[in-house]
Amino acid sequence: SLAMVRLPARPVTMPAGTAKITFTSGTTGAPKGVCLDAAAMHAVASGLVAAMEPLDIRRHLCALPFAVLLENIAGVMAPLMRGATCVTLPLADLGLSGSSTFDAARFHATVVAQQPHSIILLPQMLRVWAGYLMQSGQRAPAALKLVAVGGAAVGVKLLQAAHAVGIPAYEGYGLSEGASVQTLNLPGADRPGSAGRALPHARLRTAADGEVEVAGSLFLGYLGQADTATPRDWWPTGDLGHIDADGFLHIDGRKKNLLITAFGRNVSPEWVETALRGEHAIAQAVVFGDGEPALSAVLWPVRPDANDQALQAAVDAANATLPDYARIARWVRGRAEFSVASGLATSNGRPQRTAILQQHADALGATAAPTS
Repeated sequence: SLAMVRLPARPVTMPAGTAKITFTSGTTGAPKGVCLDAAAMHAVASGLVAAMEPLDIRRHLCALPFAVLLENIAGVMAPLMRGATCVTLPLADLGLSGSSTFDAARFHATVVAQQPHSIILLPQMLRVWAGYLMQSGQRAPAALKLVAVGGAAVGVKLLQAAHAVGIPAYEGYGLSEGASVQTLNLPGADRPGSAGRALPHARLRTAADGEVEVAGSLFLGYLGQADTATPRDWWPTGDLGHIDADGFLHIDGRKKNLLITAFGRNVSPEWVETALRGEHAIAQAVVFGDGEPALSAVLWPVRPDANDQALQAAVDAANATLPDYARIARWVRGRAEFSVASGLATSNGRPQRTAILQQHADALGATAAPTS
C-alpha cells in the first residue's frame, strides 16, 4: 500500500502582486526567478499590438515552448488581445525534439499547412530553416508577414539569407526583467544589424559605460530575494550597446563577457561570434582571449563531417570583415555541440562560456585556461 507523506512547505518570498514567475537562462549561475505583475505584461503586449497594427496579423503559429516568456507575451497575449488566432501544436509537429534538435523539413511542412501570418523563432531555428529552404529550392509561404527573431544576436548575413528565401525575418530585443520585448524591427522600420526601435511601452537609454538601460515595464523583484531592493525606474540590462541617430538600438554584447586583450583592446565576443556564424559552415562559435595577444574560438560546424579546410575558409571570410584586433588567430573544433545535453549551453541556447573554456583550454593553449 502507498502512504502519503506530507513534507513541510518551504517558505518562499515573492513581491506582492506577482502574476508570473519566469526564470533567467542561468549562464552565470543558478537561474533567477523574475517576478512579473499583470501590468508589466499587459504593457508589453499592448505595445506589440500598437506597433504591429499596420501588419493586420490574424494568425500566429506558436513555434516555441510556452515556458519561453517571449512566446507567452508576444505569441499568445498580444495576438489574443488583437483578436487573432493562435495555432498551438505538439512540439514534434514543429520539428522540435528535446532542447536543441530542430527538424527544418517537418517545421516547414507545418508552416505550409498552417499558413500563419507570424512566427517567433530563435536565431538557430531561423538559420536551419533558411538553410533547408535554400538547399531544397523552396520558399516560405507568401502568407507570412513577420518572423520575429530574438534570444541572441542574429546578424545581417542570416537576415539576408532568410529574406532571399521569402522569410520576412526581423530582429528584436528583450529581457525577462522587462517582461520580454523592448525593441523590434518591423517592415518599413527596419535596420538590419540593429535590434530595432523601442516599442510604445519601452524607454531606452545608455549609461556612460555603454550599458543599455530600460524602463516602462519592469519586474517586481527576484523570487526568494526579499532583501533585494525593488527595481529602480531604470534597469541596467547588462548589455552593451548604443542607440543611433534614428532611434535604432544596436547591441554589442554582454558587459560581463567583454574581453580585454593584452594590447588593451576591448572586444565583445558576441560581435565576433555573429560574424563567424554568418558563414555557412559554422553553426556555433564561442570566442575567448581575455588578457591574450590575440583571439581564439571554439567552433561547431553546420555539418559534423565538415573538414578543417572548410572551417578555416569560413574563419578567413569572417576575419576579412573584422578589424585586425578582433580577428580569430586560432580555433579548435568543439568536442560536442553546445547544448543542454552536453552541458555547454543553457535551455535557451546561450553558450556556457566557462564550461566550454574548461573543456577546450588545453587545445586552445595553456594561457587560455581559467585562472581561478
